Amino acid sequence: MSLSDAQVADKPQRRLAEKEFIALFALMMSLTALSMDAMLPAFPQIAASLAIVDYQQTQWIVSAMILGMVFGEIVFGPLSDAIGRKKSILIGVSIYLLGSVIALLATSIEVFLLGRMIQGFGVAGPKIASRALVRDLYKGAAMARIMSFVMMVFILVPMLAPSLGQLVIKVADWRWIFALLMIQAAVAGGWLLLRQPETLLKENRVPLNRKRLMADVRIILSRRDVMAFTILLGCIFGGLMLYISTAQSIFQDVYDTGDRFPLFFAMLAIGSSIINFSNGKIVLRVGMLRCVVGALSVMCSTAFILLVVAFFFDGVPPFVFFMVLGMVMFSCLGMVFGNVNAMAMEPLGNMAGLGASLISSLSSLIAIVLATIAGQFYNFTVIPLASGFAIFSMIALVMLNYGHKQSQRHAEE
Repeated sequence: MSLSDAQVADKPQRRLAEKEFIALFALMMSLTALSMDAMLPAFPQIAASLAIVDYQQTQWIVSAMILGMVFGEIVFGPLSDAIGRKKSILIGVSIYLLGSVIALLATSIEVFLLGRMIQGFGVAGPKIASRALVRDLYKGAAMARIMSFVMMVFILVPMLAPSLGQLVIKVADWRWIFALLMIQAAVAGGWLLLRQPETLLKENRVPLNRKRLMADVRIILSRRDVMAFTILLGCIFGGLMLYISTAQSIFQDVYDTGDRFPLFFAMLAIGSSIINFSNGKIVLRVGMLRCVVGALSVMCSTAFILLVVAFFFDGVPPFVFFMVLGMVMFSCLGMVFGNVNAMAMEPLGNMAGLGASLISSLSSLIAIVLATIAGQFYNFTVIPLASGFAIFSMIALVMLNYGHKQSQRHAEE
């Protein structure tokens, strides 16, 4: 998948048609979520195959991949600023394919988790460089609009991922899930290679220089608004990780949904996709800040209601009640991620690659810590999930208020 500089720099000013651009990068960026969600129905089979006894250990099937992403995101941000977005994405896809092969062939939990970490490291390339590429072409509300449409498909595709995973384990071994993921990665990489021009001109690239890199890192870390939005993203991503790690058990062990688990998982994701689609239009009218304030407020309130009701039912509220509140709570995710990513990236200009790297890496690290801590309290009830979302969304609201004030201060200066 190597490219010559002439190929990479081919007509960087030319853009794909908007629909093709959105489709390509939704496919590329959905690799992350699909690599997590397609695994969920296979947790029991993976545990049996790899001799995992403690259910808590199955949470590492998700966490190991996110941990790999933390390190990958640190690397691919500066790399995409130095060699271009396109090459960085293709290198990441190649590493992702290597990790997928290792996980597919694993016969022990240690080797399997190693493969998952390599997968995570590799998928950081498409994740980070794609965001920087979008930032190269779009700014402000227009960038938020494009990201919202990308995130809509990003959420819609993984919504069907558990159904895909369950279909695979019904007709074949769970390892074939990784084969399908490899096909998606190869298709996305080939599509990018053939159709997407490089967006970072050679004269705008930043060579890998340790002193300059450290100086840029200090500048980004000193931006209190960017760091506040990063913590916000980490909190909300932490809640999502907590849900993904426990969803299979909540639906199948707590509520005994059996093979209907993918259906109910998809139902909770529908609201998020709808809101994401609407956000692309709403954000142009009311602005990113109001969208995020409203979404976080609803998420926090809904999580508290779910928590209170859960206590009255010994941790297991009626299923219909859980589903209704869950749909409301998760619908808010669609309005938070796209807008806050745009708010965090907006001030970074030519440091977009490094900025995306630090924002994603730090938010992923925060998410791992929060989800791991909250996950240890999982007791086959919905109380840990509701508590996690309530606490995380409260912290997110505080960070949003602080970050907005810091942004205003920078604008005045």
